[in-house]
Amino acid sequence: MMKILMTGFDPFEEESINPSWEAVKRLPDTVDGAEIIKVQIPTSFARSVEVLHAAVVEHDPDVIVSVGQAGGRYAVNPERVAINIDDGRIADNDGVQPVDVPVREDGPPAYFSSLPVKAMVTAMRRAGFPAAVSNTAGTFVCNHIMYSILYMIDREFPGKRGGFVHVPYLPQQVVDKANVPSMSLDDITTALTAGVAAIVGYRDRPDEHTVGGATH
Repeated sequence: MMKILMTGFDPFEEESINPSWEAVKRLPDTVDGAEIIKVQIPTSFARSVEVLHAAVVEHDPDVIVSVGQAGGRYAVNPERVAINIDDGRIADNDGVQPVDVPVREDGPPAYFSSLPVKAMVTAMRRAGFPAAVSNTAGTFVCNHIMYSILYMIDREFPGKRGGFVHVPYLPQQVVDKANVPSMSLDDITTALTAGVAAIVGYRDRPDEHTVGGATH
């Protein structure tokens, strides 16, 4: 059976909840015959990688997908690329705030997702949810963990696939935030399930050759 490791983060920046973990832990245990393994990781540059690496060693998944919160975005966004830089606008949950520090000194400038990001977007949209390919995972812990996943695959776990998906705030997170989009937990969970189904469906074929770019 195909195994997919899904991770979500704990809350950060004074939020009491993180939609990434709330949605991940509600995913079905199987999607189209694939086993879904769910693990929470800390919003910490250092510890997130430690926890994820241990989960990969323990479960030996075929695919690794980390999910994170992107407050202010209106859609579910599979990320196309992770860059080799940590530049924290805020400190992580350990009080660490790196500025212009490489994720890995010996790593390439960037890694591209090995998930079928365009097929995932198509599946989410067909399920009735706003979704789009994103070309920036930021420079905080989300980008850090995406880069780290792909670095691990490159250097230690060949043959696996991996990537990252950003999700919007939950409605309760925007009660005191003017004109900030949100998405219900049920909708985020269902959209992620559709994206996971696309990962399963595209296990042995290349991603869709469709437009997924942006002008800015």
